[in-house]
Amino acid sequence: MSPPKTTPLLHPSTRRAIGRHLMRWYEGSKRPLPWREDKDAYRVWVSEVMLQQTRVQTAVPYYRAFLERFPTVRSLAEADLQQVLKAWEGLGYYGRARNLHRAASQVMELYDGALPDTTEELRRLPGIGEYIAAAVGSIAFDRAEAVVDGNVKRVLARLFRLEEPVNRPTSHPVFRKRAEALLDGRDPGGFNQALMELGALVCTPRIPRCKDCPLTSWCRAHGDGVAEDYPKRIRSSPVPEVAIACGVVYRKDRMLITRRKPEGLLGGLWEFPGGKVRQGETAAQACVREIAEEVGIRVTVSSHLAHVRHAYTHFKIRMDVFQCRYRSGNVRLQGPVDHRWILPEALDRYPFPGANRKFLHLLREKGR
Repeated sequence: MSPPKTTPLLHPSTRRAIGRHLMRWYEGSKRPLPWREDKDAYRVWVSEVMLQQTRVQTAVPYYRAFLERFPTVRSLAEADLQQVLKAWEGLGYYGRARNLHRAASQVMELYDGALPDTTEELRRLPGIGEYIAAAVGSIAFDRAEAVVDGNVKRVLARLFRLEEPVNRPTSHPVFRKRAEALLDGRDPGGFNQALMELGALVCTPRIPRCKDCPLTSWCRAHGDGVAEDYPKRIRSSPVPEVAIACGVVYRKDRMLITRRKPEGLLGGLWEFPGGKVRQGETAAQACVREIAEEVGIRVTVSSHLAHVRHAYTHFKIRMDVFQCRYRSGNVRLQGPVDHRWILPEALDRYPFPGANRKFLHLLREKGR
């Protein structure tokens, strides 16, 4: 007895019609982005890593500069991590740069400098998960792998009127299954890019431009007049805010900077010493205490330099920055892994986190 037949999510003729209309729209509307100039696997990989947490317009100049500095897998693998972090400075989510650097070394060691063309091998490399493996596989190697990012999920949620919240992890298989059913295997890389482009330019989060969409004939949410009600989302909890104090410690004309451990949040970056303000203490008191605990020296606060607010993925900080005078003691690191006493003109040589970069201009001006 033969097994029962399963009903496809899309009739083949419907899938082909959607593909034709989408690709026709894409050819006439796609943005001239630098990573679309060729299908070189290394370039596709770098672009997808950058775009994972970064807006397109922000990524473009970084992408050009990064490839000018590291044009090949070999050049990236042979670079010092500090050089890579400096090239990445300002993009945030620095774990992406560390993983890119580690993965480049593995590609040189295991694959002689050429990215592997199978999903299984790609996903063994640091920092390459389902999304990047599918993007590189489909765009660079024409593999029939569906890409599912935020833009794609939004298009799918409206096209199929999906009730699953896009920001609930357990919903992801539902969106992936729909994307796989929709994928045009004749040009999977082009199709994936077209679907992402549609979400970025037309099927936008607020007030979708349905009149410009090539898929309105098949879009259930549009047909029912509820496109703005999709995708569904779970309401997120408020993001906590943390009070931080840090000090720019001067010993004669030099400033003290410390380097974070290579792993974890902001791993490998340089910063000015400091930490959380405890209950019952002022920011200035916290600055003196944290410097003593973190680097083992005694300082005196001279003046308040800046008040900085900065947002990370899961929390925000409000940071008071003080100028401090070195009083006594030898540097003994508890937490950081390295330190330097530098002149103001040397600030540009080191990669700093975004919160520190917001007041560096004040230090450069002071040093002139």
